[in-house]
Amino acid sequence: MTMDASAPVRGPHRLGGAARFALWSRRLGWRHAVMWLVVAFAIFPVLFVVSAALNPLGTLSSAQLWPTGASLDNAVELFENTPFTTWYGNSLFFALSNATVTVLLSALAAYAFSRMRFKGRRVGLIGLLVIQMFPQFLAIVAIYLMFSNIGEYYPAIGFDTRWGLLLVYLGGALSINTWLMKGFFDTVPKELDESAQMDGASHAQVFFRIMLPLVTPVLAIVGLLVFISTINEFLMASVFLRDTDAKTLGLGLYQLVASQRNANFGMFAVGAVMLSLPTLAVFWFLQRYITEGLTSGAVKG
Repeated sequence: MTMDASAPVRGPHRLGGAARFALWSRRLGWRHAVMWLVVAFAIFPVLFVVSAALNPLGTLSSAQLWPTGASLDNAVELFENTPFTTWYGNSLFFALSNATVTVLLSALAAYAFSRMRFKGRRVGLIGLLVIQMFPQFLAIVAIYLMFSNIGEYYPAIGFDTRWGLLLVYLGGALSINTWLMKGFFDTVPKELDESAQMDGASHAQVFFRIMLPLVTPVLAIVGLLVFISTINEFLMASVFLRDTDAKTLGLGLYQLVASQRNANFGMFAVGAVMLSLPTLAVFWFLQRYITEGLTSGAVKG
């Protein structure tokens, strides 16, 4: 049996509309369906919180996905009846300061562990890894007693102070972030260091002028993770910050709903939406550095 060579071949572009749709559904349609399900699952709680923030009744029992008579009454009440700007400023101070210093300290430690050979190097790396196996709240009692004594001699770094809590946060700077950065530093060829040192560059010049620009993606990732974890941190802040004006936004919002959860839920929702804005801003700002770093690294490779 022979086939006529002049017979037209029916490709996907020659199929009818129903056939093309069926073919697209089998190949790609299920992926789009899964994507929309994931998007709906992620967007639903966000829409609920935004709706609760715009709901003029401002109670948990009256919260619904589409509020009736949406207004900014909850926001006005939050700004007028609470030290919201102070809480917001405290949260941004801790998040930005901790992220900046942690990235610098972790990068310095990772560079030393990656490029230098010294006694105790392996023990130090394993020690950093083992410490991460113990949850942070195990040290709360020890830290509380320590800063109780420190606050008597140096009130500037005692309880209810920004610098005291920041020191506690920085105590965990050399954590798993050092391991993450070390792995990234190890991918940079050592020939770059050696050639720069042969030209007279010091370790500091090699680190700041050569290494840091090449490891920009991991710096941005660590900075973003530390920023998010700090701005959402609650446990250590609740122990250190007892004065109302010294609280972070998370502590202040919890104070609103701790005793009257139903009555102040609208203000709580407004604060939650406001607290998410810095995280989004930092993500969009650092995304450019992550993309540029990965692209330049691919081109150089």
